[in-house]
Amino acid sequence: MPKTITLLGSTGSIGTQSLDVARMQGYRVLGLAANRRLDVLLPQIAEFHPRYVAVVDPAACEQLEAELAGQPDAPVLLKGAEGLVQLAAMEGADVVLNAVVGIAGLDASLATIESGHDLALANKESLVTGGHLVTDAVQRHGVHLLPVDSEHSAIFQCLQDAHSAKTLEKILLTASGGPFYGMTTDQLRGKTRADALKHPNWSMGAKITIDSATLMNKGLELIEAVWLFGLPEDKIQIVVQRESIIHSAVQFADHSIIAQLGVPDMRIPIQYALTWPERLPSPVPELDFTALTHLSIGTADEETFRCLAACKKAIRKGGLGPCAANGANEEAVALFLQDKIGFLDIGRLVEGVVDSDSFGGDYTLADVHECDRMARAWVRAHL
Repeated sequence: MPKTITLLGSTGSIGTQSLDVARMQGYRVLGLAANRRLDVLLPQIAEFHPRYVAVVDPAACEQLEAELAGQPDAPVLLKGAEGLVQLAAMEGADVVLNAVVGIAGLDASLATIESGHDLALANKESLVTGGHLVTDAVQRHGVHLLPVDSEHSAIFQCLQDAHSAKTLEKILLTASGGPFYGMTTDQLRGKTRADALKHPNWSMGAKITIDSATLMNKGLELIEAVWLFGLPEDKIQIVVQRESIIHSAVQFADHSIIAQLGVPDMRIPIQYALTWPERLPSPVPELDFTALTHLSIGTADEETFRCLAACKKAIRKGGLGPCAANGANEEAVALFLQDKIGFLDIGRLVEGVVDSDSFGGDYTLADVHECDRMARAWVRAHL
């Protein structure tokens, strides 16, 4: 029988590519969730006929309700942030794919796990802000946590041998380097929003593209890898692979290294998360080794790109340190996209929040949201 999936964040880059996979594999779609992009959501509803649709933005929700009024096969409409969580917990899905952007995805991830569903996780902030809450819930409920990020999927794929995790010594987490790789602080000073949105290899949403330019995305992925694979920060080495062909690698006790390669297309890791442990034909073209004449390896410059340095500090501090870094970054990136701060201000503000407190100790979900609020307020107070 084909799988049934629920897709949270269906109108974004990961969401639309996830539906490419669902279309090819013949998956049923139980539910779709979006923030406000009805121009994308309405055709998805017409094609996939979900039983439930959640819309977070109140105005968009009201508009969708009017659009669907009187339709005999209209989906049940779930409203607001509460509707997103309701949909995540809804019975009937084999797997829930969480592609929501930002900390808004954490509550939905926990609801998915606590309802006994396997979670395909593209929302890295769930682990960054609430790592111990998510991993503890996975253990308690006995579900599978399946990484969707290309780098974490690569590591996951390299560790499928039952004995591999026992001898894992180091993770080689790859980065494209973004559009500003190799530049100095002085060269970065005048970079604009338009400059930062020109990623060399990947087509992504605005927020994650800016995170790639600052290397914040790689810092968040390092924190995520700590929670996913159980290695400390100093056993995760970030290497720059400009062509985005080597998606990450793992080193074992005998110093052998296994890497996962493929074309830079997110549908590969999305599909593996949805089909795991099976591998099925994919909509992605194969990697042509006859045309592969050059693979470069470089070093991530955390002295220049301070977001990466801040994330390393945050995970070493533990507790709510990563949550504070993430909240500060979300606020700073929003301000940068509004042309209210400069490119280098993003790293300055994220590092400033991390340095502002010790952040250690246990925490609750309420503590996570309060820390996020505090970090955003700190950014606005230190512009």
